[in-house]
Amino acid sequence: MFSFLGIGGAAAATDTVTNLLDHDVRRLNSDEVVNLAQAYQGKVVLVVNTASKCAFTGQYEGLESLYATYRDRGLVVIGFPSNDFGGQEPGSESQIQDFCRLTYSVRFPMFAKTEVKKGKAAPLFEGLAAAAGRYPKWNFHKYLVGRDGRLVDDFLSWTSPQSGTVIKAIEAAL
Repeated sequence: MFSFLGIGGAAAATDTVTNLLDHDVRRLNSDEVVNLAQAYQGKVVLVVNTASKCAFTGQYEGLESLYATYRDRGLVVIGFPSNDFGGQEPGSESQIQDFCRLTYSVRFPMFAKTEVKKGKAAPLFEGLAAAAGRYPKWNFHKYLVGRDGRLVDDFLSWTSPQSGTVIKAIEAAL
């Protein structure tokens, strides 16, 4: 169960993606359910909890830029709107989708509104937090998962997607 943390030996290492990303999640404003492990196996995945009415909302632009720049090399940015912090994602999924597309031309995959706070986090964020040793403390916390399914790093909300730290981590993982 915890092989994504490195427990379980060499055989578990091949199942790391399944263990960390093996969650069925619903696409934003859709009934389509996606298993992240199957959809993004072998990819570098940047998982971000997002919000439309936050001081960090402008990071959508940087996230979309990362996705456009690195997707051909295997990066996928995936967003999970969350209303956990300051009620900054109060809209419906349709409103969130329209806002992201119309305001920031977001094309990276977005998924259903999700709880990410400790004590009520969805299973995906429970696993990411366990691997990183911390839960998101605000909107736009970023978890970088390598091609091998292991957590590469996580970045606090105020770390811009365009920061040298994030870019170096992505390029190393690719």
